[in-house]
Amino acid sequence: MVAFILPANSASSGDFITNSLRFNDGDSPRATREFSADPDGDRKTFTISFWAKRSTLSSAQAAISAATTNNFYDQIIFASNDGFEVNNVSSGSDAIQYQTNAKLRDVSAWYHLVVAMDTTQASASNGIKIYINGVLQTSFATSTYNQNATFEIGRNGTTTSIGRGQRDSDKHFDGYLSEVYFIAGAQKAASDFGETNDNGVWIPKEYTGTYGTNGFKLEFKQTGTSQNSSGIGADTSGNDQHFAVTNLAATDVTTDTPMNNFATLRPHGFPQDSKSVISEGNLDFDFTGDGSLGGRALSAHAISNIGVTTGKWYAEFKLTEDADGGFVGVSNMSNKIQTANIDSYNYLYTDNGNKYVREKTGADESNAAHGAAVSVNDIVQVALDATNRNVYFGKGGSWASGSGAWDQSGPTSAVAYTADFVTTDSHDVVVFNVASAGSSEAPRWQANFGNPPFAISSGNADGAGHGNFEFAVPSGYFALNTKNLAEYG
Repeated sequence: MVAFILPANSASSGDFITNSLRFNDGDSPRATREFSADPDGDRKTFTISFWAKRSTLSSAQAAISAATTNNFYDQIIFASNDGFEVNNVSSGSDAIQYQTNAKLRDVSAWYHLVVAMDTTQASASNGIKIYINGVLQTSFATSTYNQNATFEIGRNGTTTSIGRGQRDSDKHFDGYLSEVYFIAGAQKAASDFGETNDNGVWIPKEYTGTYGTNGFKLEFKQTGTSQNSSGIGADTSGNDQHFAVTNLAATDVTTDTPMNNFATLRPHGFPQDSKSVISEGNLDFDFTGDGSLGGRALSAHAISNIGVTTGKWYAEFKLTEDADGGFVGVSNMSNKIQTANIDSYNYLYTDNGNKYVREKTGADESNAAHGAAVSVNDIVQVALDATNRNVYFGKGGSWASGSGAWDQSGPTSAVAYTADFVTTDSHDVVVFNVASAGSSEAPRWQANFGNPPFAISSGNADGAGHGNFEFAVPSGYFALNTKNLAEYG
């Protein structure tokens, strides 16, 4: 389903959360710190708060963990069934294990998670409080509680890890984390970190309390890789509890946040599973090919998880494999989510730069010269004018003239689509789309909706100041995120 645009992401929302950190589980990324003193509260009382945007589901993924030995460890994880779990193991047995019945399965959404512990309390309902988007959870699939249980997170001599399971160096997180807090010695409420706005939506709120010994706040505002105040893992609480980073780089620091949610890619069409992989925060689409396929309508696709009905939108797509095998452009958003068909599309073919247009009401495809061929590592620009039903294609900072060359300084030669392109079952929604060209083709696309998974040599924002693009964003076009949608969509 195309992501709903929530009032919390309106253009008037504040910007005190400006960054997140993108974790790609295939890289085994993490941020770690070994503490030199015990935290306040005898390791029984603390609060953890963070925002998460998941990229993959149905696998155990640790947000925060710590381990002293294999018999003493903590895990705050997204479970393999997509529930949210707090697990504390002492002497090899579960001292605390609470897993929510609530499932977190929307990879388009930012979730706010709060774990507030005080195991000095006799009752479990007072000793462990788990909040999801401000709602105190009361329904659990697993609920084991031991009074006075002690945790390893923040412990003297113990490594605390963000983004992986520390005990076995596994359960790597896949997605985005933002505004990670550890408050030592205090059991806080979700309302210390978030609030409900006038539209009933849970939104971030600046925390104004203290942090306690070993407390930290990770905002991911820096891009250095050293364990200091200039590093990705810089602690901004004032306690200087900076984290070291492993397999994380400046390109993983993004502006995709719970205050401004950017588009990513999602699978669409036939087939998916083993024949294509989406990674790098759902911005890298790698199609491995399948001999049983044939033609654009039966190829694997990935579409933007945010679609539009009006407005002007800009994105860039880097082709990193198989220059002869890719399509890039836009398509309608039919209800046939996991079927073998894209009803209508407006594509640029990477082999020769030709345009391919298919309308809902016509079985035939229009194939005509437009731009020139695309090579591996070229970046294709796509400008979508949904208001006037036009699409423009560019490459390397220039735009197609419609005569088989990249020879225009701006998007002036439109590839138009009619009202029939946007079908009734598409609800007038148009999405960005990358695809393979056929049965033996195996392209790989990296999408940049404003937070590129690849290095940018220049750096250009849209007219609203959002996004980081290789080439200049055409005047009047905007990055596809919720703030821009609220203002220009």
